[in-house]
Amino acid sequence: MTLNPQVEALLGFFAQMPPVDYETVTPEELREANRPMQMGPPPAVAEVRDVTLALTGRTITARLYKPEGAGENAPLVLFYHGGGWVVGSVETHDASARALAVASGAAVLSVEYRLAPETPFPGPLDDCHDALLWAVEHAGELGIDPARLAVAGDSAGGNLAAAVAIRARDAGGPKLAHQLLIYPVTDTDFTNGSYTENAEGYFLTTRMMQWFWAHYVGDHSDPHPHAAVLRHDNLEGLPPATVLVAQYDPLRDEGLAYAEALKAAGVPVETELAPGMIHGFFSMFEAVPDALPYIERAGARVKAAFAEG
Repeated sequence: MTLNPQVEALLGFFAQMPPVDYETVTPEELREANRPMQMGPPPAVAEVRDVTLALTGRTITARLYKPEGAGENAPLVLFYHGGGWVVGSVETHDASARALAVASGAAVLSVEYRLAPETPFPGPLDDCHDALLWAVEHAGELGIDPARLAVAGDSAGGNLAAAVAIRARDAGGPKLAHQLLIYPVTDTDFTNGSYTENAEGYFLTTRMMQWFWAHYVGDHSDPHPHAAVLRHDNLEGLPPATVLVAQYDPLRDEGLAYAEALKAAGVPVETELAPGMIHGFFSMFEAVPDALPYIERAGARVKAAFAEG
């Protein structure tokens, strides 16, 4: 399938912006250029509340979203934003978190984890995992059910969600009902088919991913399997997963490969390839309305997982 017309129009808009030179750009400069862009009123939810998480040795923040009808004992999705572990924030993914809350009927806690390179691997993962533990300990304060939990994230956030699921399994809990992995980063093989086919011209580029990996782990020739989760040698016993990938995305093939690896380990997986879409489409739904059915289906799978649990 050719590019979705709405995506093609958005890429035309992006093409008018000054190009970024990934040989010279600094994390600070890229963060400045990655300010939140609101293209319309965000999805309405019943409650939005910023919370402070006092973790061991550091404090981070998060934003809690509750949709209409969630009540005081709502299931909770821990959401980890994308941005290559270097950029992105609760603010850049505010609309995405709201949309996921509405689609799933669950409360969503969007985590402001520390960014690389100031906090390289495993620091961001530590924050995301410890935020899950914090949420369980503060379930009453949040008004959520600590027995109904899921993790979700897009891109680098999908990577973090997958790694949190592995850590939670290895630590004996908390038990997760589902993991929603939205075009997740899972490996550092820049020679696979989708990296070759979609190296440039589709928003995320191969050079960008090399830059992000270098800032997250340094030498990415042999990364830790909690960073490159596709290389983990034991994926058994992980929570059921939804893996959503885009046709015109350098990360497409590694996302599909991770879904297949989960299946081979006996994990129930629903995989969806979004034809005509690019990396980031899940969070671009205000400009790409054709992304909305994917959000609705993803949310429905999370809702079903909570009902089954």
